[in-house]
Amino acid sequence: MQTELTQISCTAFVGGKSIIKGTLQHVVAFVKDSLDDKEFAQLLIFNDLTGKPIDIDFRGKTAEVLQRLSNHADHASAEEESKQPTRRVGRPKLGVVSGEVTLLPRHWDWLKSQPGGASVTLRKLVDEARRTGKNESKARAAQEASYHFMTAMAGDFPQHEEALRALYAGNQDRFYQLIDDWAPDIRDHIKTLAENAFIKEET
Repeated sequence: MQTELTQISCTAFVGGKSIIKGTLQHVVAFVKDSLDDKEFAQLLIFNDLTGKPIDIDFRGKTAEVLQRLSNHADHASAEEESKQPTRRVGRPKLGVVSGEVTLLPRHWDWLKSQPGGASVTLRKLVDEARRTGKNESKARAAQEASYHFMTAMAGDFPQHEEALRALYAGNQDRFYQLIDDWAPDIRDHIKTLAENAFIKEET
């Protein structure tokens, strides 16, 4: 069974050129079988979701590299599962988890007066906040992914800092203008990562 870590989408670059995009497992196998020592020295593999580089141990044969990758992914998955809280008795089908909420008396008075009581009202408020903040969260994640990739691959490019300011200011036209002359593969990957960085909140 392939673990989630080995199936994340990523892109490999050698210097300023994008050479392959796909699952981490596929990309690792491809570069291990295809690149020479000189190219390996310039290789960087990036997580397409976070924009961060992924560190891979390429020692040994391809099968050994993939086995280490799978073992690392399995270990990380086991650690994550061990951190999950033990489910207590009480409405397990709904996945209800108890917790502590600290509010002022007037807040409790208002919650208790709502149809369904405090718990139902709080759940509705949280769901509504999640819906209305969805685009904002997407934009923030896209900005961070773009920032990480730009810092790693375009930190010494002209107008790098100005481009970052335009990115965080939400100025799409200015951002694209500033990165237009950058290495094509790097520029295009940045645009892909930043695709959701300029979406507007629905009204």
